[in-house]
Amino acid sequence: MPGNTLGNLFSITNFGESHGPAIGCIVDGCPPGLMLSNADIQPDLDRRRPGTSHYVTQRQEPDVVEILSGVYKGETTGTPIMLMIRNQDQRCKDYEDIANIFRPGHADLTYWHKYGVRDPNGGGRSSARLTAPTVAAAAIAKKWLFQQYGTIFKGYMSQLGEIPIVFESWDHITSNPFFAPSVSQIAELEVYMETLRKNNDSCGARIDIVVSKVPIGLGSPLYDKLDAKIAYALMNINAVKGVEIGAGFSSVSQRGSQYVDEINQNGFIRNNSGGILGGISSGQDITVSVAIKPTSSIGIPSRSIDKKGNEVVVRTFGRHDPCVGIRAIPIAEGMLALVLMDQALLHRAQCR
Repeated sequence: MPGNTLGNLFSITNFGESHGPAIGCIVDGCPPGLMLSNADIQPDLDRRRPGTSHYVTQRQEPDVVEILSGVYKGETTGTPIMLMIRNQDQRCKDYEDIANIFRPGHADLTYWHKYGVRDPNGGGRSSARLTAPTVAAAAIAKKWLFQQYGTIFKGYMSQLGEIPIVFESWDHITSNPFFAPSVSQIAELEVYMETLRKNNDSCGARIDIVVSKVPIGLGSPLYDKLDAKIAYALMNINAVKGVEIGAGFSSVSQRGSQYVDEINQNGFIRNNSGGILGGISSGQDITVSVAIKPTSSIGIPSRSIDKKGNEVVVRTFGRHDPCVGIRAIPIAEGMLALVLMDQALLHRAQCR
């Protein structure tokens, strides 16, 4: 099965299944000399891990990372780094009733038709649980980029279902379970999520990511544009159905005089381009938004078929996120970090 590796000079190869003994990845291309320990990786995994609030899946996974290679006396050696996260709260019995049924909205049908075999436990290889190794690998990229350029990644939820979230302050994001930059709307978001839970339903979300202190010159024109690389990586996150860079779809209704990012002696006046011009980073903040679809695992009956083509009614039980977007922020940050790390190394190899 191809498609498990991301990146060129800085690459990660992801392995494992949702309910297998462990998940993890091999990180290749990390420059030697970077001080690295579990403490550099664990905070982002803690932000992503399940069971952290009443509003996400109650699967209890500590998601403790183990560094098995590529580090000697706390320092990267330039050799492949193996990161492993052991699964500790598998419940395969939750999926016994759907082993021969295709869940609507999931990869069950396409996966089975393509490979002729599938692991039904938690979605197996197609599970969002496989984003944990991505976040772990990205923590390495984040540290290197910060040390080299001061690059900082920050994300927040800007919409939960039908509710737009007003940006009040970055300070609020860590003080609520929604990663919302608001304090005045938290009670409203809590009521909304409780209503979804009682109705056995789910919702989508919009996530915004801002990357500051990005070096100018990353990316290439034509087929390897930086924004194309970013869109590719973000669309590889489970449940992402749309990506905007800068003004995105809002630019459709703008005139050129409104959209163009004018420049004066102090730099750019606006940032409708989202920090990328002609496929190359401009040195401005990179601004990206992603649309997360509603969770497909819901308790409301849905029509589907089984492996024999018989029509069936499916209700999904077990532990599932009523909104996967709540835990998507460190994942989206991580994907951006992996792209920028790879592009920074490519730029360093080609340009002075």
